[in-house]
Amino acid sequence: MPDVTEAAPAAHRFPCDNCGADFRFNPATGGLICDFCGNTSEVEGTGPQVRAIEELDFQAALNADLPEAEMEETRVSACPNCGAQVEFDADVHAKECPFCATPVVTDTGVHRHIKPAGLLAFQLDENQARDAMNTWLGRLWFAPNGLQDYARSGRKMQGIYVPYWTYDADTKTAYSGERGTVYYETKTVTRNGKQEQVRVSKVRWRRVSGKVARFFDDIVILASKSLPKKYTDALQPWDLSALEPYHPEFLAGFRAEGYQVELADGFDEARAHMDQVIQRDIKFDIGGDRQRIHQAKTDVRDVTFKHVLLPVWLAAYKYRGETYRFVVNGQTGRVQGERPWSGWKIAVAVILGLIVAAAVGYGIALSEG
Repeated sequence: MPDVTEAAPAAHRFPCDNCGADFRFNPATGGLICDFCGNTSEVEGTGPQVRAIEELDFQAALNADLPEAEMEETRVSACPNCGAQVEFDADVHAKECPFCATPVVTDTGVHRHIKPAGLLAFQLDENQARDAMNTWLGRLWFAPNGLQDYARSGRKMQGIYVPYWTYDADTKTAYSGERGTVYYETKTVTRNGKQEQVRVSKVRWRRVSGKVARFFDDIVILASKSLPKKYTDALQPWDLSALEPYHPEFLAGFRAEGYQVELADGFDEARAHMDQVIQRDIKFDIGGDRQRIHQAKTDVRDVTFKHVLLPVWLAAYKYRGETYRFVVNGQTGRVQGERPWSGWKIAVAVILGLIVAAAVGYGIALSEG
């Protein structure tokens, strides 16, 4: 768990130099805008020419030996319902959890953790995200009408920067196994009192061994536990070539969640992904028609990582005592969510299906009669 200290964190607020109101990040322009007077400002130090983001040494991080510049302190509080690490500005003491709509009150400390190295800035604004969500909801015929109406009622969506880890690693794997070659034999069988010639497939196995190598670049692992992983994973792919070096200005008007999955635990998941890819590489290297892998020993070197924030629009709706959550990829507009079901719509569909089946059966009976 992150260490807790009593230092005061910096707030992600940027006053307009014209009227003093708060700027917010504008996805349409990639800069800051003041909703009060319309004044705009650029986010300095961004763009393709400065997008190189340094990878950090994985082992150094495990040894708590990262440079001090890679660490930061933020004021966060855990949601009592879903466990989300919700970040607060210095003057905010209570907030509705954006992940499950539960009221959250801040604690008095700040959390020290690895600083984000980069982020993908929001490309969709709230209206575009709501349009994408409503289009997705419109395709869910079995969703309750009441929930669809409630979701379309214009309730505010939350723009959240969700934490992820990315991992790089160089791997070399020595393996042993067997290559199978399919061949056919002709046999005589008796069917219905008659003898027939049939071809039977068999496999001839031969022992093999070899080596494969692969460099893994930017394996993306969710570092949050606040939303069902199957939904956030389904928001991929992310275009990480558009990553910008971390600047707090991108967070103006948005919230950011602290990571809940520790660096080492995230690498365990990344390693499982590597093993799956390496297994495919080995089978390809073995060749033949069939493959068996008896042993594989992988040497993993030069592991590096980044802590990045990826943009997600989130809607959390309480409907008839249940919370339904929908997530929208803030870069591409891809939508995922918890699918509610309408009992009466399902019943109508079942009845209609039975009517159609009965009609078809009746038609067949008439034709045969």
